[in-house]
Amino acid sequence: MAQVQTLLNMLEELHEQLAVCNRCGLCQSVCPLFATTGREADVARGKLALLNGLAQDLLQDPQGVLARLQRCLLCGACAANCPSGVRVTEIFLRARAILTGYLGLSRLQKAVFRGLLAQPRFFHRLLALGAKCQGFFLQPADELLGSSCARFLTPLLQARHFRPLAATPFHKQLPVHESPAAPGRPTVAFFVGCLVDKIFPEVGQAVLTVLKYHGIGLIVPRDQGCCGIPALSAGDLSAFSRLVRYHLQQWQEQSWDYLLTACATCTATIKMLWPLLLPEATAAEKDALGRLAAKTLDISQFLVDVLGVAGSPEACATPTLTVTYHDPCHLKKSLGVAAQPRALLQATPGVHLLEMADADQCCGCGGSFTLQQYEISKAIGQRKIDHILATGADVVATGCPACMLQCLDLLSQRRAGRQVRHTIELYAQALANLPPSR
Repeated sequence: MAQVQTLLNMLEELHEQLAVCNRCGLCQSVCPLFATTGREADVARGKLALLNGLAQDLLQDPQGVLARLQRCLLCGACAANCPSGVRVTEIFLRARAILTGYLGLSRLQKAVFRGLLAQPRFFHRLLALGAKCQGFFLQPADELLGSSCARFLTPLLQARHFRPLAATPFHKQLPVHESPAAPGRPTVAFFVGCLVDKIFPEVGQAVLTVLKYHGIGLIVPRDQGCCGIPALSAGDLSAFSRLVRYHLQQWQEQSWDYLLTACATCTATIKMLWPLLLPEATAAEKDALGRLAAKTLDISQFLVDVLGVAGSPEACATPTLTVTYHDPCHLKKSLGVAAQPRALLQATPGVHLLEMADADQCCGCGGSFTLQQYEISKAIGQRKIDHILATGADVVATGCPACMLQCLDLLSQRRAGRQVRHTIELYAQALANLPPSR
């Protein structure tokens, strides 16, 4: 009973936020899940109404409530368009944590979140082993995209196409972990993120190329771990808090002007969720997280807003590549970063930007959502692929490795003959043969 009372007390903390929702239904018009399923229960308004009775439902049908809450991409479209300012994503994450605290995690979840993600060094070693063994289970799917598919259908992989684990992760490719800045230039730290490190190390290399070109001092903290969003999305505050505190302790003696990421989700998590949802944070931790959040920027945001990178008539005078851009939900809807990636593409020599319809429409990935609800995720993503192909562009660029995986999967299945690249890759490729900027 003491545990139940603790959880009910946690529910009280949600009451004021839930009361703000006036049930106007605007969230229905922007929800990618509702557009696919047509179910009121899948809309933020329906879930918030459910949560108003959570104190009772927690005892009667906690599994059912949690299942409803997990049918959400956490894309933030409802929060970004809510006229009442309801912090929907925060509410859903808190509610998941409450329900998970009551129900507990499965053995598999404990193994993944606490035994693997929350132990970065072990995580690195295990996935390095996986990279060596994966060839026995995979077969090539699309050479242009570098995608593979499973030799044998499994519940997890199903029929999806995906990028295999890199033979050498980014953290093993680093020649140095620190380099000095040119006179008058800032020093930055680079938070790599799991997908860049393990699947898209070329994105990490592109970041290094660009920062070196601009004379930026660089610190890449060793033994970085996950930002914690998979555990947080599953309601595991224990693993999430271990990762946040791990990084705070790891970085406390280092000094830099900005913390950069090339992952929209990592940026939003560090900047918004670390300060907001760390359980039982001390005053010192809150202060440190606030200062860290203020310094955290997406790589395109840093280049455009801080360094002043901008397009010029010469940049696209002789375009050799047509590119369309997909807005990651966590970049545009959560952080309001949309103009900067486009400005970076317009500053990339040889690139001609073609805008797709509904560029900020969710691609349907949603992190763990695509693992749990692949058919719905795929149906949402097909609309995005239609918009990409309608532009006729050679490449779809984006600023989120998870979005890259989703687009890669669906383009590969269609044999569409289009590339998927990170925005920073295209910029770095164009700069490779130019003299350093000072």
